[in-house]
Amino acid sequence: MNYREAVDYIEDIPKFTTKNPPEHTRELLNRLGNPEKGKKIIHVAGTNGKGSTCAYLNAMLMEGGFRCGLFTSPHLVKINERYKINNRDVDDDTFLRVFTETKRVIDAFTEEGNDHPSYFETLFLMGMVLFAEEDVDYIILETGLGGRLDATNVIEQPLACIITSIGLDHTEYLGETIPEIAGEKAGIIKPGVMVVYDGHRPEASGVIAERARELGSDAYELTDAMYELVSNTREGIRFRFHYPGEETQELSIPYIAPYQMMNAALAYFTMKKLASVHGMDNGTLIRGIAGSSWEGRMETVLPGVIVDGAHNEDGIERFVETAEYFGRENRIHMLFSAVSDKNYREMIRTICERVHPEAVVTTEVGGYRSVPAQELAELFVECGCRSVQAESCASDAFRKACAGRGDAMLFCVGSLYLIGEIKAALNAAK
Repeated sequence: MNYREAVDYIEDIPKFTTKNPPEHTRELLNRLGNPEKGKKIIHVAGTNGKGSTCAYLNAMLMEGGFRCGLFTSPHLVKINERYKINNRDVDDDTFLRVFTETKRVIDAFTEEGNDHPSYFETLFLMGMVLFAEEDVDYIILETGLGGRLDATNVIEQPLACIITSIGLDHTEYLGETIPEIAGEKAGIIKPGVMVVYDGHRPEASGVIAERARELGSDAYELTDAMYELVSNTREGIRFRFHYPGEETQELSIPYIAPYQMMNAALAYFTMKKLASVHGMDNGTLIRGIAGSSWEGRMETVLPGVIVDGAHNEDGIERFVETAEYFGRENRIHMLFSAVSDKNYREMIRTICERVHPEAVVTTEVGGYRSVPAQELAELFVECGCRSVQAESCASDAFRKACAGRGDAMLFCVGSLYLIGEIKAALNAAK
């Protein structure tokens, strides 16, 4: 089997299996030799901000000279993106080798009559094999969907757990309310293991704090009152972070979205609390934070062109805050797309009421879940936008939006699928 056949096999998994219980994943890890054992792991869950928080953690550890394995999802262009060693995607040969080793165990397991691991479960198992073979010093582990029943939750003794912003997303699986979703995310907390969490939603914070108390875990709630914006330019943000009883610290991050202050604070505070483990000084942590990078989340891909994977209620709210800020002194143009199982009508209404984009291009992404570009364009017109164009091809839509923006800031938003299409177009143009 070659690399392309391996990827095709993985992409076909959802067609013949369903989500499995944690015991299923534990047994497969056992048969793989428990590659996760003895590893220093930081486990991250949440609705929004997981990937960015993982990227900050990864950057700090790399600045300290550690070898880091980073497991995140989804990928934007290529499945290899889910596995990074020292911030580099694994190459095709390594991916194929790890897949082949993992599949050998899976095949023997299913031949005994057991269910095949799910898509995400398979990728997680491969990640643990990869990081063991690469002998990484630390693993930064992002959950997939939820937390309590997530395949990654078989990790028994992480160094710390982080829970980022909680919002309404995947309600068909995680619950209809913020407390219900928070309960699922809080499922990653382990007995006696520190948890650091975003406390900007009291209804979520109460659930997380209670779960930590039940398990005897130290819990640290970070709130918006703990950080103060110093400056925000097209180059990034400087802000002050202060946790009660500790010294105020000024941090710089290479992103323009104010919500990134919370994600950076979560990562920075966690690493401060783990100082006895990693031994890095504060200057190293600060340099790491400043040098972090994370694709597709308020990322400047060209001068004045920002892509953001916001695709749910909370994500759009945070995107709008950023666009409103820059709209005070800049004309705002937009490229927008969304998939059918998201509340795109409400997303468009919010954007139009608060951002008032001067011009919009709509497009289609997501395959069978796509929404016609023309339908999206009509919704923008109904909400008061005067200059709206529909272009079904995402790469053509991106080129059209870039060509027509002049000196305006162009925000590309609405779906991670859209960001993937833009990334592919940019890579093809190199």
